[in-house]
Amino acid sequence: MRIPLLTLFRKSPFEDLKTHAHKVKECTWMFRRAIECYIDKACEEYEYLAKEVSRLENEADAIKRNIRGHLPKGVIMPVDKFQIFMYLREQDRVLDAVEDALDWLTFRLTDIPKEVEKDLLSLVDKDIEAIGLLGPMLDAANAYFRYNDEKDRERVKELIREIRQKEHEADQIEKKMKKTIFNLNIEPVSICHFNHVLDKIGEIADHAENAGDMMRAMMAK
Repeated sequence: MRIPLLTLFRKSPFEDLKTHAHKVKECTWMFRRAIECYIDKACEEYEYLAKEVSRLENEADAIKRNIRGHLPKGVIMPVDKFQIFMYLREQDRVLDAVEDALDWLTFRLTDIPKEVEKDLLSLVDKDIEAIGLLGPMLDAANAYFRYNDEKDRERVKELIREIRQKEHEADQIEKKMKKTIFNLNIEPVSICHFNHVLDKIGEIADHAENAGDMMRAMMAK
């Protein structure tokens, strides 16, 4: 029999995980605007957006440390602490991928070919859609561990499937873009640079999917 989560915590760890997820989502919004700026080489907002991403990442780190430092010791929980930490790690790695992509964009001003501009923004949008599902998933998981209602469990599983679908759609867009890029008549250095940026952007949805997989493992207990 599951032990109601609220009997073990004054505050559910899923609430802090959701706060962290919200910071992650804010970062992806900023990232989207930064990509628009990069496409428009005359944009003067890029540096500000990069700093905002860094600020939000620092705030998310503080939330992460709080979660890690305040889970109780020696108490039987309905969720394994290791699984909570693994979930948090994957959710946090979204931020790492965003920062890595921004860093790589600053290394070289590569002209984004007109042929892939729309696909690039679509790829980022799929990442944002995947990240946007983490908050509702955490809400449903929190409700399930509170009340042990099978409807909440099914809702969590449904959202995990949606995250997986968004990741798949992002992956297909990324592959399409790479095929286009490698068949354009542009310099090899630009191809290499942009290809690596795409890898980093693709990792954003990958980590969202990994977070969903960790949540599925928690629900299986």
